[in-house]
Amino acid sequence: MTIGFSARAARSTCVLCVAGLLTLMPAAAAARTGQPDPGPPGAPGPMAGPAALYGSGTQVRPGPEAPGVPHVSALSWVVADAESGDVLAAHDAHRPLPPASTLKTLFALTVLPVLPGGVRHEVRADELSGIGPGSSLVGVAEGHTYRVSDLWNGVFLNSGNDAVHVLASLTGGWSATAARMQAEARALGALDTQVRSPDGYDAPGQVSSAYDLAVFGRAGLHNPDFARYCSKVDALFPGRDGEAYGIMNTNRLLTGADGVEPYPGLIGVKNGYTSNAGNTLIAAAHRDGRTLVVTVMNPQEGGGHAVYEETRSLLDWGFEASGLVEPVGSLTPPDDRPQPGSEAAEPVAVASTRAAEHEPGWPETGAILGVAGLGAGAMALALRLKLVRDDGS
Repeated sequence: MTIGFSARAARSTCVLCVAGLLTLMPAAAAARTGQPDPGPPGAPGPMAGPAALYGSGTQVRPGPEAPGVPHVSALSWVVADAESGDVLAAHDAHRPLPPASTLKTLFALTVLPVLPGGVRHEVRADELSGIGPGSSLVGVAEGHTYRVSDLWNGVFLNSGNDAVHVLASLTGGWSATAARMQAEARALGALDTQVRSPDGYDAPGQVSSAYDLAVFGRAGLHNPDFARYCSKVDALFPGRDGEAYGIMNTNRLLTGADGVEPYPGLIGVKNGYTSNAGNTLIAAAHRDGRTLVVTVMNPQEGGGHAVYEETRSLLDWGFEASGLVEPVGSLTPPDDRPQPGSEAAEPVAVASTRAAEHEPGWPETGAILGVAGLGAGAMALALRLKLVRDDGS
């Protein structure tokens, strides 16, 4: 039989190689200097585009019939159209903050394309070393064999840092994965993100922003594997004794757990929490032919469920404000924005729903990317060969 890369895996491998080279160029960093005066705190942005999103306070350009933006206590948030990339409103969109497990979205965008879900892997002890104290775990055990798809369920549903460590080991190791994630963020135009720990565990200098997290969430909706995993409510995970046990998505806005009312039309995506980051959430929902992505970082009022209720109010506002506000910016890098007369691609998650209905040292990073990026094709091929052998084909 013929074994080769899917077109998607091949494209992703090329993107990683090119992005690794681009991140070594100073132009990307230089492009972010010289920001305009944002005006008084809390004032709406005076113009659309990147300048407005770099302003402090809430940025919105309402028409005469637009609803008022709800009170939100989060330090930073974004409401955007997932299909066009238009940012409808934002508050301190580029403020650097620790992302907690929402950074796993970038991990998934980086690793999913080169790691076939059917591969079986026996976990080694060294692959579970270095997991931070107090980490969320799904229960990956040394010496037990898992399908890669099981591990992804552990990442998306249980936010398992143990699953992230094993998946990272399968694609070059912890440092190489962090470097590729950094390159992927740059390729997506997410310039606020600094990756130190691929699982989102608090680490000195590790930050992202509501803007970048919205970029990751939107990109994930266009990836069929990501969209499938992030929308799962529950799954079975292999146990140590051979019996599977149930795991449930910790995104309460999706599941309705712990007294949080589930949001109608919610697609999912990813939540997170650490004591340093507070509660963080990327959520996407579809209603009346429109898909929104909302990010909320570290609410300052209302307790542990505030991140869900503030996200709910922003989603409600976004759907109500559809067509009544002018965009204040875009999640799409300028070179990738649709030209006049063209249409934005519909997120995979929406299409399937309708059918059913400071940075790492760049010398070191450059060296890692040179090896890891160019070796991604060989890694993917080896994993596919392993899948064929394990399945007896």
